[in-house]
Amino acid sequence: MSQYNILPVEEAFAIIRSVVRPLDPERVETAAADGRILAEDVSSTENVPPFRASTVDGFAVVADDPARSKHVVQEITAGALAGPTLLIGTAARIMTGAPLPDGADAVVMIEDTHQEDGSVVLDHTVKHGENVRPIGIDVARGDVALRRGAVLNNAELGLLMTLGYTQVQCFRRPVVAVLSTGDELVEPWEDVPLGSIRDSNRYALMAAIREAGGVPLSLGHARDDRDLQTQLLREGVEQADVLITSGGVSVGDRDYIKPALEELGKVHFGRIAFRPGMPLTFAEVGRALVFGLPGNPVSSLVTFEVFVRPTLRSLQGDPHPLRPRVEVELEHEFQLGGSRLEYHRVIARWADGRLLARSTGSQISSRLLSMAGHNALAIIPMGNGVVRAGERLPAILTGPILSE
Repeated sequence: MSQYNILPVEEAFAIIRSVVRPLDPERVETAAADGRILAEDVSSTENVPPFRASTVDGFAVVADDPARSKHVVQEITAGALAGPTLLIGTAARIMTGAPLPDGADAVVMIEDTHQEDGSVVLDHTVKHGENVRPIGIDVARGDVALRRGAVLNNAELGLLMTLGYTQVQCFRRPVVAVLSTGDELVEPWEDVPLGSIRDSNRYALMAAIREAGGVPLSLGHARDDRDLQTQLLREGVEQADVLITSGGVSVGDRDYIKPALEELGKVHFGRIAFRPGMPLTFAEVGRALVFGLPGNPVSSLVTFEVFVRPTLRSLQGDPHPLRPRVEVELEHEFQLGGSRLEYHRVIARWADGRLLARSTGSQISSRLLSMAGHNALAIIPMGNGVVRAGERLPAILTGPILSE
């Protein structure tokens, strides 16, 4: 019999949130900051563009000049300095991105001109500012270009480089140690004796950690020996910000993770009203956060997705650590979750303007195939009976939605 009460899922979330804080910032090279999260506001020290630029290939002119035929006095290419002041009756051949010369206040597209007697003739009247990119229109000096908490994807990295920020302050990525437990485990490349299984959880979890932005650290796998597991837990929390264990958190005679964590630190909860993964355990040992995940592969990955992944995002300073939530229309009948909230693996797809969801099949905790190809977790409420086809349920998106 477990000594831990079964906590509602929302209460478990609240406990985790109450102890998670972003890690200290560090200065990183912008060119290698893909996916990192800013720890400071970034303001522009200059105008972008710093000069008036042409947005098309054409001819720079004075808009108020009534003459349609103009003598071309210069050519300005991108990267060149603007030429002398443009006078009435003249034009400058100009390329996209090139600076306008003084005096010019409009650019006529080359397609709206023709040549006549060695001069360029405008085919229509030009307006002031036409085809001109003003100084600072993209980013003005003093503007906050990116806020603390921004995730640095390709556009953000390009913007930082545009502004000359070759280094930026980002929250540190969490080091996440992973330990598998169980006498039955062997490495994937080893022969599998009768009664043993390959250790898939550690490798799946390390991939999930990388996807979440963390830095995985493998602690290998430990046999069912309390002293050994306690020692490995102690070593793990000394090396990592977060320690994840897989297996050994149930109520069997050889489930030692909870007792070891009680010896080393504070266990916040040891069971939740959640399927799959009721024995999920959360503890603090020193400065490290510890998640004891169930040993069944599906339970391990689903509890990681729902509870650990948002924690890793929060540690990196992400102000929006949760995956997107949507409503899905069920393609078929689903059983209610009984005494636990169920996170059911589904495939979500668009059809006739509706976001539909169908189960990935048998949801038993050992069937890792139910995770392969899923792109959402439908949240099935507690209770008895069924949710009928056509009804709508909330779902967490874990991957791209399939198109029609």
